[in-house]
Amino acid sequence: MIISILSAVIIFAVLIIVHETGHFLMAKRSGVRVIRYSVGYPPKLFGIRRGETEYAFSATPLGGYVRMLGDEVAEEPTAETLEGYVRELELDLLQAARHHGAADSSGTEPAQALLALAHRLAPAANEGSSPIGDSAATSGATHALASNPASYPEPADSAEMILGRALRPDEALLMAEVERRGAVDEAIKALVERRPAALLERYRAQAFPTQSLATRIKIVLAGPLANILFAPILMTIVFMYGVPYVKPILGEIKQGMPAYSAGLRKGDRILAVNGKKIENWAGLSDAIKAGNGAAVKIDFARPTPGGLPSQMSLLVTPKREKEDTGFGNKVPVWIIGVLPRGDEGTRRYGPAEAIYRGVVSTVQLSERLVMGIVLIVNGTTPARQALGGPIMIAKMAGKEAKQGFADAAGFTVMLSLELGIINLLPVPLLDGGHLFFFLMEGLRGKPLQLRHREFAMQIGLLLLVALMTFVIVNDISHIAHS
Repeated sequence: MIISILSAVIIFAVLIIVHETGHFLMAKRSGVRVIRYSVGYPPKLFGIRRGETEYAFSATPLGGYVRMLGDEVAEEPTAETLEGYVRELELDLLQAARHHGAADSSGTEPAQALLALAHRLAPAANEGSSPIGDSAATSGATHALASNPASYPEPADSAEMILGRALRPDEALLMAEVERRGAVDEAIKALVERRPAALLERYRAQAFPTQSLATRIKIVLAGPLANILFAPILMTIVFMYGVPYVKPILGEIKQGMPAYSAGLRKGDRILAVNGKKIENWAGLSDAIKAGNGAAVKIDFARPTPGGLPSQMSLLVTPKREKEDTGFGNKVPVWIIGVLPRGDEGTRRYGPAEAIYRGVVSTVQLSERLVMGIVLIVNGTTPARQALGGPIMIAKMAGKEAKQGFADAAGFTVMLSLELGIINLLPVPLLDGGHLFFFLMEGLRGKPLQLRHREFAMQIGLLLLVALMTFVIVNDISHIAHS
């Protein structure tokens, strides 16, 4: 049980990191400010800030998110959003000062440290601004500066000397306001209420909702595409590492079926079908099905007591029977009535062939997953039979992990493709829902009305909660009846 849980958590963490990194990299490339990159949902366990982004690990492992600057659906920033942005500027300034050695990195309240920076930077950022009225506040703030008093430059030092870079317009506004009012919270409140043009301009340049339609589409699409592209990469690694396969050695031969009637027996090793070399059990199955019912010539080697295997050939005419597709329905296929003995081998491929096989296997698996979704939607496959939740995934993850790296990686590939494909569905709150909104915006020439988007988000949340409840109850039901 512990192995299953740990395996599921690790696999989900990998897939979440891949997905959110897709959003993150495209957002950063597009100039959008990423406030938080989180693996897991709140409550937050711990985090570390690097640059403009906090990288966090949270307590709920089955998910993650990239929080970008800007409200989810609002056209203009709310007071709360704008205040959050100014707070981010505060952290930017303090981080730059500490990194450049111009401020103490421990034991100092952020407000004090920012007052100290304002005392040194605001005159340069806003010529003629009045000094802080409370001299005690100024005195207390200076304790946040570098520990050597002899190294303190005079007020109005250049930003390059203190921060290692120039002040941005919005940062200059904050520094001047903090210096003028002598209190960080009051300065931020004043900026939010006044909404200076320079502050809003910088906000809009970095906020997600104010980006061009093409940029927003790229950022949202990058997450699912990252999962989809991750699949052939991981499969290539698997093919190079070594793929386990079932050898084409016959085990059970069902009486009354074509193979038994033709003379095949347990222990026979299939060498070729219609002259095509057979290397594994999957190849044998595919060759029989591809014959479309016509008699096939099977070359095989039969072991002999104390001697070399004798090679033989015979004709077998397949029989058509219904076979379970794995999606809850059955389709007629051609079979000869044999099962493998279970002998396994491992095959490794060179880089070029591994890439080719990785791509081909990913495409084939994607086609199966898409077909499975279609069959669930049109009612052909019962949802109770096809859908599984976190409990079932954990059980499968544990089972595959015990089989080895190749099996665990193959399971991860399947989940990665599922995550990428499902996220493209036009369901609000999923990436596909956002893409649908963008499509409507492109067709209309303007975004959908705010109330319509908010209503769609509420419906999407309700659907996702209902689906999660269904799959968890379904998992418990399967366990109870197993």
